[in-house]
Amino acid sequence: MKLSLATVALALAIPSASFAQDSTAVSSGTYPNTFSSGSANVSPFTNQSKRFNDWSISVGAGVPLVQSADLTSIKNGNGKNLFGYSAYVSVDKAITHAFGLKLQYDRGETRQGWFNTKDAAPDAKAVGARTQYDALSILGDINFSNLLRRVDNHSPYRWALHGYAGIGTIAYRAYQKDAKGQRLMTEIKPFKLNSMFMQAGAGLKYKVSRRIDLEGRLMYVVTGDDEFDGGGDKYSAINKREEQVSDNFFNATLGLSIKLGKHDSHLMWHDPLQEIYYKLDVLANKNQDIEVCKKGDADNDGVCDDWDRQLDTPAGARVDGAGVALDTDLDGVIDLYDKCVTVPGPVENNGCPTTTTGPVVETETKLEGIEFDLNSDRILPSNTPILNNAVNYINSSNGSYNVIGATDTRGTDAYNQKLSERRANNVKNYLIKNGVQNGKLNAIGKGEKDLKYPECEPATKCPEWKNRANRRVYFEAK
Repeated sequence: MKLSLATVALALAIPSASFAQDSTAVSSGTYPNTFSSGSANVSPFTNQSKRFNDWSISVGAGVPLVQSADLTSIKNGNGKNLFGYSAYVSVDKAITHAFGLKLQYDRGETRQGWFNTKDAAPDAKAVGARTQYDALSILGDINFSNLLRRVDNHSPYRWALHGYAGIGTIAYRAYQKDAKGQRLMTEIKPFKLNSMFMQAGAGLKYKVSRRIDLEGRLMYVVTGDDEFDGGGDKYSAINKREEQVSDNFFNATLGLSIKLGKHDSHLMWHDPLQEIYYKLDVLANKNQDIEVCKKGDADNDGVCDDWDRQLDTPAGARVDGAGVALDTDLDGVIDLYDKCVTVPGPVENNGCPTTTTGPVVETETKLEGIEFDLNSDRILPSNTPILNNAVNYINSSNGSYNVIGATDTRGTDAYNQKLSERRANNVKNYLIKNGVQNGKLNAIGKGEKDLKYPECEPATKCPEWKNRANRRVYFEAK
């Protein structure tokens, strides 16, 4: 029986899958289909795009108390206070931040009646019983703390109230003891029609660390069977004492959950409003009126001088959102003066190549790249034209390039190093996907050690456009 339960548990756990977390993968460039959200950055959900851990293993032990039966474990019922034991192990999968599934195996022994079956019967009328059980069930897990959390709740998020409910199969052996001795009264095998049961309850979790949770849990188990308590046949004298047809028990346990995965945070502990908290705090601290274009627009390029990175843009030049004149082919000649806008060429030839055959000869060691949003490695759709031009340039050159990722100074050194590596690898993968040979590219992450604006340390010393310029990926010829 134990082998059968373990086999079924493994078979149910292996094919589990989830589509609940945000993706950071690069868009394929294809138009969204009928079933997509319509986003320009639709991408498949993969293990590489996960932001949170969503698997865990839980173990625990406790005390079961038969409460509704002909023989009970509590003194105010048909018996005295008798304590059994129970244990559980489960494989847990978080589907969203507020809902998950558990595949749980329970084992234990209840004790009920008028005396402990380890002792001799005190008199000829006294009846004692014990029931050994094994159970396998699927439980739904609702995180009420995430469902009910208020926007203005700024308290540390270390406690969480969970609710559980599910069904499964239970196998048991019920023994009865009286003055004549102990005997097996009922045996139920697993996976039979009369072996189904239900359980529901609540648990209070405390986050000890990013890897371990401590949980106290109280479950109510409905066996659906009048013979679970050891009373024997359902028409026996003992089972006629009460009218209920299901022997039920409470199961109070204390356990640990071990969270699995490489990420810093688990999906069930993620507060989806934390970004809102931060933005609300920033707005609350601003006590001055916002004045748009306080410094004007000296070069009349449509970008206010407050965040214009090129204050002397030539008249008539097209600019990007930061006020920098566009250079579509990244050859150092802005489009206004470039006679070959989409083909790179030297400055002395007005941006056109000097030869019509053969590869391009590198004249620069660095190529400008793209910038990223705060705490993100996602390539923005607006940056794909720049990367597509980089594909053409690198393919037409003889050399190879380092794809270098960098961050601003927010966050720890270790976190920024990993973030810069992800940015560099995302850009490298995009270039390879669009035709660049793998051998021509090498992804390198430099974290916050390669600032375009070194004076932005800490980040609060600079305007946001400078911090954004530090969050970049660029190309350097080897």
